Amino acid sequence: MPQDYDPAEFPAFAVTVDVVILTMSEGRLCVLLVRRGIAPFEGMWAIPGGFKRPTETLDEAARRELAEETGVDAASLLTQFGAYGDPGRDPRMNVVTVAYLAVLRDVGSIVAGTDAADAALVPVTTGLDGTFELAFDHARIVRDAADRVRIDLELRGIATAFLGQTFTLAELRTVYEGVWGVHLDGANFRRSLLAEDGWVIPTGRRARPGATGGKPAELYRAGRMWNQGGPIRYPHQSERRKGTT
Repeated sequence: MPQDYDPAEFPAFAVTVDVVILTMSEGRLCVLLVRRGIAPFEGMWAIPGGFKRPTETLDEAARRELAEETGVDAASLLTQFGAYGDPGRDPRMNVVTVAYLAVLRDVGSIVAGTDAADAALVPVTTGLDGTFELAFDHARIVRDAADRVRIDLELRGIATAFLGQTFTLAELRTVYEGVWGVHLDGANFRRSLLAEDGWVIPTGRRARPGATGGKPAELYRAGRMWNQGGPIRYPHQSERRKGTT
C-alpha cells in the first residue's frame, strides 16, 4: 500500500451478488424467489443473493449464494448482466450489488436455506405485477434480467440453455413463446430450424408417447450454430398478430 494512501479518506461500502434464476415451467418464463428470514425486509420476497466474501471472486460468490439459498448447485448459464448501486437501495449501508442471470433447465427440488425462510417458483409476470412485493430494488433487477433474456434469445442463442441435452422442436418453440410472450406458427418454426444445417441435429430417437397418443415427436440436440446466435428473429407486431415467425 502506498505510504500516502489512507483508506479512511474514502467512504466504506459493501459488495453483494444477486442471482436472477429463470427457467421454463408449464410454458411460462418463471423466476425463483426466496422469502427473507432476516432483516431488513424480513418476510418479503427477494431474489437469492448475499455479501461477497473477501477471499472469493464475484462468480464464486454467485455460485455459493445460488446453492446456499435455493439448493441449486449448477446452472446451464450463469452470467453477469448488471450492477446496481443507487444510494439508499439497502438500508443497512452503502451497498453495490452485481446481478447475475442464471438459466436452469430444471429447477428440481426447491430448498430454502441460510437466511431464506421459503422459496417459490413464480411466473415473471406475477413477480412483477405486485402479487409478490419484492425487497430492495429487486423488481427492477428481475425486470432487467427478463429484458436481457428476451434480447439474448435472438442475439446469443440461449434458447437451448432452458432445455435438456435432447429436446423436441415443440419444446424449443415453447421457450421462444414463453420468453417473448408470443405465439409462433409451428410449421414456420420448424422450417426456420431445419432450413440450415447446424441448428438442430436429429438423434434418431423419439420422445415418450403423449397422453393423447399419436406418433411421438423426434428428439434433437443442439448443433454448433447456436454459438453464433439464434435462428429465430423476434416477430414484428404485425407478425405477432398472425402468429408467425
